[in-house]
Amino acid sequence: MLSGRRLDLLDPTPVDIEIEDIAHGLSFVARWNGQTSGDFAYSVAEHSLLVETLYSRINPKAPVKWRLAALLHDAPEYVIGDMISPVKAAVGPGYDQLDGRLSAAIHIRFGLPATLPSTVKKQIKKADKISAWMEATKIAGFTEAEANKFFGKLNPELIEGLDIDLRPPTQVRADYTARHHALLAQMG
Repeated sequence: MLSGRRLDLLDPTPVDIEIEDIAHGLSFVARWNGQTSGDFAYSVAEHSLLVETLYSRINPKAPVKWRLAALLHDAPEYVIGDMISPVKAAVGPGYDQLDGRLSAAIHIRFGLPATLPSTVKKQIKKADKISAWMEATKIAGFTEAEANKFFGKLNPELIEGLDIDLRPPTQVRADYTARHHALLAQMG
């Protein structure tokens, strides 16, 4: 990793995880395989910031640790990349196992349980789907009807005032890192 850490992908440990490595990697990993409009790719880091915002809107009284979990929901992709669901399924259970080991190490590193409660995972997934709907309709060329078919119909109040922002990776990396630090500080 750029931090100088050596990360064993098959046996990751929390001491090998640094937020700067995660933020850097995610700010350069393109969602939608880069097939989006705009001058910059829509990064997994930008997506993660949006998911954390949406999660907080859906669950305004959620503990800060679960907001941090929402921010980190795709963190393993900083080393394994972002794959669309059909490709993940084709790769098989090995992908899920690798993702699970990395997630556990990342969670432990930042004071979260290795495995999130299923209720929290479901709420993060809900925010993730809303984010995907927004991305699909705003930058990936989907009609609202197509997005509704793939991601479900959403409550427009949840996305009121939000937009998809395509920015340089360096800006996204800085904002992701700052948001992570702010959430950790709130956790105490």
